Amino acid sequence: MAFGELVKRHLLDTRPLAVPAYRRLWLGQAVSAVGLAVTVVAVSQQVWELTHSSLWVGMLGLANLVPLVVFGLWGGAIADAVDRRGLLIAGSAVSWASTVVLVVQAVLGLDNVYVLLGTVALGATGFAVSSPTRGAIIPRILAPELVPAANALNSLLHSMGAIVGPMVGGIVLAWSGFAAAYAVDALLFAAGLYAALRLPALPPLGEVARPGARAVFEGLRYILGSPVLLMSFVVDIIAMVLALPRALFPELAAERFGGSPLALGWLNSAMAIGSVAGALFSGWVGRVRRQGTALVVVIAVWGLAVAAAGLARELWLVVAFMAVGGAADVVSSVWRQSIMQLHAPDEMRGRMQGVFMVVVAGGPRLGDLRAGASAAAFGMGVAWVGGGLACAVAVVVVGLSVARFREYRSH
Repeated sequence: MAFGELVKRHLLDTRPLAVPAYRRLWLGQAVSAVGLAVTVVAVSQQVWELTHSSLWVGMLGLANLVPLVVFGLWGGAIADAVDRRGLLIAGSAVSWASTVVLVVQAVLGLDNVYVLLGTVALGATGFAVSSPTRGAIIPRILAPELVPAANALNSLLHSMGAIVGPMVGGIVLAWSGFAAAYAVDALLFAAGLYAALRLPALPPLGEVARPGARAVFEGLRYILGSPVLLMSFVVDIIAMVLALPRALFPELAAERFGGSPLALGWLNSAMAIGSVAGALFSGWVGRVRRQGTALVVVIAVWGLAVAAAGLARELWLVVAFMAVGGAADVVSSVWRQSIMQLHAPDEMRGRMQGVFMVVVAGGPRLGDLRAGASAAAFGMGVAWVGGGLACAVAVVVVGLSVARFREYRSH
C-alpha cells in the first residue's frame, strides 16, 4: 500500500461537515469549548488561591456531579419527549447565565468559595440538559454511517478547546485576572448558542414517554439488560475515578513549577494535546471489531500513562505522558459514544445520552473528589501515581471478566 493511501486511511473522516446543520453545531461547539476550558482553569485557580487546599479544588467536582446526575438523567428523558432544538437552547441559556455570574462575582471581589461552588453547580445544571440533547440530535441530522466520524470530530473540537482554552486561560489570568477570564467564556459561548438557534425543529419520533422517574428507569433498565453497554460505562468510570489527576494540577504547579500560571495551562492542556493527535489519526478506529477488548487495552494504557506522568519531574515529560493518556482516552470515547448512539432507537436516545453524559461528565468530577481527598490524606504523589496504577489493574480484571463484553464485535 502506498504511503499516501496509508495516511488517508488513518486520517480523520470529515464527511459529516458537509451537512450544514452539523457543521454549524460543530463550529459553534469548537468556539465555545475554548471559553469553557478557560473557565475550568480560572475557577480551579481561584478556589486554590482562596483555600490553598486541593480538597477544596476537588469539591468543584462534587458541585458539578450532583446536578449532572440529577438533571442529566431527567434532561435525557425530556429530550425524548420534546423538540430537541428548543431544549438545547434552554439548557445552553442556563449555562451562559452561570458564566455571567462568575464574571460579576470576580468584578465585585466577593472571594467566596461557596459562591463559586454554587455558580459551578448552576452551570452544570445547564450542561446536564444540553449535552444529552446534543448527543441525541446527531443521529437525527446525519446518516448512520457518518455517526462514528462525527463523534471523532466532536472529540477533536473538545480536545482543541482543551488545548487552546487552558493556554488562553493561563495568559489571561497572568495579565488581567479572573474577571477577564470568565468574560472570555461568556463572549465565546455565543457561538454555540447561535448554532443551536439555527437548527431545524426536531420533534420526538416513535413512542413518546412522559418525562419523569418512570422514563428514567426505563432507560436504566435498557442499559442493565445489555452487558456490552453496561460494561462500556463501567470501564469508563474506572478510568476517570481512579486515574484522573486534574484536581492535583494546581498543587503540582505550585510544588514543582513555582506556581506558574503558564505551567498550570500546560498541565490542563496536556491530555488534550494527545486527544487531538488521536482524533486526527482516528480513521482506523472504525475498523477495529473486537471493541470490548480494545477498550480494556486503551484504558489500561491511560492508567499507566497517568502513573508515569506523576513520577516525572520535568514539565515537558509530564505533558508528554499525559498526552499519551489523552490519545488513549479519545479512542475509547469514540467507540463508546458510537455504540450508544446506534444501539438504541430514537425514542430512547435522549435517555441513553443522559446516562452517557452522567458517566462521562460525572466520572471526572468523582475523580476530582477522589484525587483531592487522596492528596489531603496521603500526599499528592501517592494520589496521582497510585490512582493511575489502580486504574490499569482494575480495568483489566473487571473488563476482561465479562465474556460478552470481552468478545464483543462491532457490526
